[in-house]
Amino acid sequence: MDVVRREPGGHRFGPAVLALLLLAGMAVAAEALLAVAGGPGAAAVGAAAVVIIALLVARYVAGAEAIDGSYRRPLRLVQQREPSMQGWATAVESARESAAGYERVLRPRLERLYAVRLADRHGVSLYHEPERARALVGADVYAWIDPRRPVYSGPLPPRRTLDRRAQSANYPPPVPDVVLRALVQRLETL
Repeated sequence: MDVVRREPGGHRFGPAVLALLLLAGMAVAAEALLAVAGGPGAAAVGAAAVVIIALLVARYVAGAEAIDGSYRRPLRLVQQREPSMQGWATAVESARESAAGYERVLRPRLERLYAVRLADRHGVSLYHEPERARALVGADVYAWIDPRRPVYSGPLPPRRTLDRRAQSANYPPPVPDVVLRALVQRLETL
């Protein structure tokens, strides 16, 4: 009776075990070649190299469940690069300068945070249950993060220019600071 169950067409061992067996076989073959070609001194150096490599691999495998800053990538948070305050400061400054800056830079970030908070705390999808989301967030704030709201597609105003002609162009006014504060406060209390 076969104690180890095999899947149809599968191997007795998993892929990780097979890879380790293959590496061990290659190490033994390399040691044998070193002993034949270079003598006992070369075999000793080869054995030391194999032991060091094995210890490094064992350390890496042992830390597979943890984040090890020197060998692993950082966690992906909300499907985005690592958050930083510099990125948020720039996004808020864009929103304070123009409505287009809010629509293109800050609104997608806030929308994502609201979606995560609603799903995490209330089990509500911002995208699939807009009426429930509106009730939880509040109609005044929801209007600013509503995913169905059309995105401003006009030109971006120039950033901090001394050209008076550019300043007098017809761009939508920037988002008021009162609205930005309300968006953040509602997110915190949600």
